Amino acid sequence: MDREQKTTVVKELAEELKDAEAIFAVDYRGISVPQAAELRSGLRDADARFRVVKNRLTLRAADEAGTESLKEYLEGPTALTFVKGDAALAAKTIFRLGSEWELLGYKGGLMDGQALDPDSFVAIARLPGREQLNAQFAGVVASPLTGLVRGLGSMIQGLALQLGQIAEQGLVTGEAPEEAPADEKSEPDPEPTESPEEGDQDIGEEPATEGGADEPADQTEEQTSEDSEDPDENKEEGS
Repeated sequence: MDREQKTTVVKELAEELKDAEAIFAVDYRGISVPQAAELRSGLRDADARFRVVKNRLTLRAADEAGTESLKEYLEGPTALTFVKGDAALAAKTIFRLGSEWELLGYKGGLMDGQALDPDSFVAIARLPGREQLNAQFAGVVASPLTGLVRGLGSMIQGLALQLGQIAEQGLVTGEAPEEAPADEKSEPDPEPTESPEEGDQDIGEEPATEGGADEPADQTEEQTSEDSEDPDENKEEGS
């Protein structure tokens, strides 16, 4: 590799270091070509790239990219995983396959510009992937909404049943009530006539007409006068 080619490789590595959200450095010794292909296929799902690098060129690229903290891991056979997508899924893939093959020893790395030690790498590898977390979060959010929808549906169904029962009883027709005919309207009770003064007559006795009270008195006086005249007439007749 001539100088120009080396310069091109350094620039490419520097760009990848700058663009990556996470960088994992592993020891690739003992990995076979089929295993490397399987690893690259699994990392592709996480939008990550596995690349074997030359330490000396990577040191220069780290200086250009401002990732000097990676330099301490660039000893011995080293491969870098540049993650632009799901860091947890990429770590899970490396950890799972490395455990199966007993290879891919983790050296160190960066995540969001911060150093990532082996313990932190394992902890991230045991986390659910981004898609799995999104599905779990969607399930948590949807659960209360599903319960709310079911509750509202039950309430609406119950209300519809109650309204149906009321409609069957004729309490609710949806039409304006008909007005009663004018001739069927109840007329107000007639006002009572003036009642006789207390003491004038008993209940049920017909009231006396005008002038009627004087007639019996006149008849009595006439009868009395006639009776008083009878003795004289009798005397004359006797004499």
